[in-house]
Amino acid sequence: MDQIVDLTRVDSLTDTQLDVLERQIANKYMRKVPWGAVAWGIGNCVFFFTLLPLVILGYVPLWLGFVLATVSIAASYLPSHEAQHNIIAGKGKPLRWLNELVGHVSTLPLAYPYRVLRATHMEHHAHTNEAELDPDYGVHAASDWDYLIQQIRGRLGGDGGNTNAYGATLERVGQSALFVDAIIYEVVYLGVLFTLAWTGFAIEAALLWWLPRHIALIYISYYLSWAPHHPGEETGRYRDTRAFKSRFGNVVSMGMQYHIIHHLYPRIPLSLTPAAYRELKPILARRGCDLGAL
Repeated sequence: MDQIVDLTRVDSLTDTQLDVLERQIANKYMRKVPWGAVAWGIGNCVFFFTLLPLVILGYVPLWLGFVLATVSIAASYLPSHEAQHNIIAGKGKPLRWLNELVGHVSTLPLAYPYRVLRATHMEHHAHTNEAELDPDYGVHAASDWDYLIQQIRGRLGGDGGNTNAYGATLERVGQSALFVDAIIYEVVYLGVLFTLAWTGFAIEAALLWWLPRHIALIYISYYLSWAPHHPGEETGRYRDTRAFKSRFGNVVSMGMQYHIIHHLYPRIPLSLTPAAYRELKPILARRGCDLGAL
């Protein structure tokens, strides 16, 4: 599976032959159930909601709980992302229930509804870097520091990141009914925070869920939206996403160094995108993709 395509051979192919070879290589990495993501999504959710009472009851120090909660929430999105693209199982398949279970359960620590995330994410794929249609377009900034400042200001100002853009997207695509999901999640999330504060655990509520959630959302948006699409000026199948080399490695960057593979072939599991990238790299180079230093 890690066989690298001969660059000389790629250069000699016609466009039609190149298309066929690209699809053949990509197909090798599809239709594989990402069992790691299944365990990750469900296990991480259980871990997060077990951590809260352990800290409150004094079994885990608050400072450590804050660190673990932040990491857990930041890690909660990607399994749902696999489910959003039906990678675990498509409609009508025997494991479809598991696909949907992982999608819903994994984002509970993030306090974000799966169906809203899926609907808006599909529009991101359909209209990447289109200012009026891409719900993630608002994350674009001149530099990573500008991105961070923009996100902090947006959250302090009450926008909450891409909340307004996501709402507008749901209305545009005729899925306003999903506002109900968002309202339910928000009411339950705020209800838990309020209850903790009312019973004398306001600091714990802030440091175990409120602040970690904001940090995690900024972190997730940076690696899934800003970094792989920066500077966000081009559109088109091979130009709207880039490969990039993260100074923190592939794990810390959530595997998004190879996000270009995900946009080209969304049904390839996250864990297989590095191998798919290595084999497809000569083809992507000929396509004129931005491969950075990766």
